[in-house]
This record gives sequence, structure tokens and C-alpha cells, in this order.
Amino acid sequence: MVKNIAAIVALILVFGLGIFAAKKYYQFGETVTQQNSQVLLERMKSVAKVIAVEGYFSEIYTHEDYYNFDLSPFRKKALLRVKAKVSVGYDLENMKIEANDATKIISISNIPDPKILSIDHDVDYYDIQEGTFNSFTEQELTDLNRRAKKFIEEKAKSDELGLLPAAEEQKLKMLESIKIIANTAGYEVKELTVYEEKNILQN
Repeated sequence: MVKNIAAIVALILVFGLGIFAAKKYYQFGETVTQQNSQVLLERMKSVAKVIAVEGYFSEIYTHEDYYNFDLSPFRKKALLRVKAKVSVGYDLENMKIEANDATKIISISNIPDPKILSIDHDVDYYDIQEGTFNSFTEQELTDLNRRAKKFIEEKAKSDELGLLPAAEEQKLKMLESIKIIANTAGYEVKELTVYEEKNILQN
């Protein structure tokens, strides 16, 4: 009888050690996490854009509204911290450059004005307060994100920051460099106005 009990105890110990070893070396019973992602390229487009100036922004955007009475149960408020990089430059898709070997003249027309090419921004909702009868919907938070980006865009276009004039100055420097290189090769660079270009086409 004692031998039978000892044998049973031994079997239990062996079985227990087997489970312990399986857990340790084979991670038996652990949760297996699987993650899948699919990236689709919808379309591709060739572009000819030149970035002349980049502006970096860090702004606090505040939104507050309330129903009927400006009291805590009816009020909601959000503070957004917006960090953005604004790229200002030129879309050269319609610009034309023609070289006439006979006259040694390089004609440049349709020179674009500077504009905002892209805005890369991150938004942190670091303070959201909601009332009992007034809370933010998912659509409202999406609209806040959009308005924050629009706020940065308007700031970037303002004269006080001078991003567009700085890009225009970069363009003038680039054209001056082109003229110097062309003159070295015996060519003259001429910037055509819209009126001059029309006359050339008509003739």
C-alpha cells in the first residue's frame, strides 16, 4: 500500500515537472497575438515641386462652447497642442524653359508665385473638459483637428511671419544663379511675361 502511494506521488511530481518545463521552454498556455496590416497605393502622380522655405510651428488652439448657459454642466472645452511643419515653395508643372541655340537666349515663362505645398501636423488633445449635458462627438474632434490645421495655414500665410516673401527671395536667388551659369555658357536668360509669351505664340 505504501509503495502504491509513493508511486502515485512520484507520478504526480513527474507530471507537474513536465508541465513546468513545457511552460518554461515552450511558453505553453501564453496568449498568441497576431497583427495584420494592408497598405494600398491608390494612385501615383508625377510632380515638379520645389520647397524653398520650411516653417515650424508650435501652437495652443482652444475651443469652448456651451448650451444656453455658461455653466459647468452645459459647457465643454478642449485645448489642443498643435505642432506643424509648413513647406512653402513652387509648383513648376506649368513653367516653361526654352533654349534657342541661334540667338543664345533661354526663355523662361509661367514662373509661379510661392505657395504652401504641404502642412504636416500633429495634434495632442491634452485638456478636454466635458459637461454633463454637453460632450464632444467623434465628428467634432475631427473638425477640431481640421480647424487647427487651417489655423496653422492662415498663420503661415500671414505677412508677420514672412514665409511667402522668404520663398520669393529664394526664387530670385535661384534665378540669379541660373543666369550666371547661362552667361558662363554664352547664353542670356530672359523671363517672359504673359503678354510677351502671347506675342511669341501669335508670331
